[in-house]
Amino acid sequence: MAKPRTVFVCSSCGADAPRWSGQCPACGEWNTLAPFAEARIRGAARNEARRSERPEPIARLVTGTEERLPTGFAEFDRVLGGGLVPGSVTLIGGEPGIGKSTLLLQCAAALARENGVLYATGEESVRQVAERARRLAVDPGALTLVAETAVERILEFGTEMGARVIVIDSIQTMSVAGLDAAPGAVTQLRESTASLVRHAKGTGASVLLIGHVTREGVIAGPRVLEHMVDTVLYFESDSGSRFRVIRAVKNRFGAVNEIGVFAMEERGLKEVRNPSAIFLSRGSDPVPGSVVTVAREGTRQMLIEVQALVDASQISNPRRVAVGFEANRVALLLAVLHRHAGVALHAHDVFVNVVGGVRLAETAADLAVVAALCSSLNGRALPQDLVVFGEIGLTGEIRPVPYGEERLREAAKHGFRRAIVPRANLPRQLPEGLEIVPAAKIPEALAALS
Repeated sequence: MAKPRTVFVCSSCGADAPRWSGQCPACGEWNTLAPFAEARIRGAARNEARRSERPEPIARLVTGTEERLPTGFAEFDRVLGGGLVPGSVTLIGGEPGIGKSTLLLQCAAALARENGVLYATGEESVRQVAERARRLAVDPGALTLVAETAVERILEFGTEMGARVIVIDSIQTMSVAGLDAAPGAVTQLRESTASLVRHAKGTGASVLLIGHVTREGVIAGPRVLEHMVDTVLYFESDSGSRFRVIRAVKNRFGAVNEIGVFAMEERGLKEVRNPSAIFLSRGSDPVPGSVVTVAREGTRQMLIEVQALVDASQISNPRRVAVGFEANRVALLLAVLHRHAGVALHAHDVFVNVVGGVRLAETAADLAVVAALCSSLNGRALPQDLVVFGEIGLTGEIRPVPYGEERLREAAKHGFRRAIVPRANLPRQLPEGLEIVPAAKIPEALAALS
């Protein structure tokens, strides 16, 4: 029998190297190469290939309708693109204790009312999972639990019971036979996930995987793990907050960057149908440095409060701190504000905060950040029924943002009466009760604020 050839796989990017070195030649990360028995894997792949299905014309397979399995949570279904797709593999990551197992246990119990569901736990006993289900007051119905770490046994159980949904908690505890590696190693992670993916595609069962995260906040294991699955979701939350945001960073069946908002309560996670009401829980009196913008996350418009604090600096190098907004973007906006509006903040400490633990990645919040900075600098509060959005260019122009009309309708629905928007986003038909002030340059927008 030929001796297996050993290659070294980077746990960060999944690239192969013929020999070990301290630095990955592909991504440049240090101490990420681990041994991988290539010959055994290829042999397993050949055996699986012999059992693959025969080619079929695509016209015979396209039916025009796509079946979805509702998970029991409308917010979770929204992030998935409308529910679980049969034969899909979904990877969910997040910090320890954020609620991954809680959410999937609640979803599994809801799915088990009409579908066969197998919940495989590698970190707890079935009694511990059952006790958690009792505390959450979920109706388990026909939910089946198994404490197992061998992927072959889990798939055997799933095939016997005809499970349409398989939950793996967690993928880092799983292993396949024939590999000389401990659970959680690069080889075990790749082969365990590959076996589950082949089962999902061959049988049509939906597989949900829970993945641990590293200190950097990414799913532990090789990056190729995320390439193998259909959907990658991340749980996000600020420390001490009871609100959880689940975000899709990859989705073959729905919108990327779609989010769902949940609240952690005594009996598990509860979906938040109107997150704008949470992010807009402001005081009754207007205060300087606060303004509301309309952010778009996936297919949803959300009203979010942006706060800024400008204070005379006591040190030679003023601080620039941003929470929920890119710090480099704040520095860029400060330079544009100085160059094109004459507002100098080089001797001031600048702090920007997005309320509610939301992270604004789109540039549509630029104008709101500038408005909050000027409001704090002048000590003049902005009206509470004002909403602001728009992208700011380096030449001082206010550029249009996508879905401007939808953003304005969302603001009008929540009772806002005035909006400062890019001139190119001025709609042909104004929303009822909303006064729109278009602006093409920063000075025009600042004049409308005063």
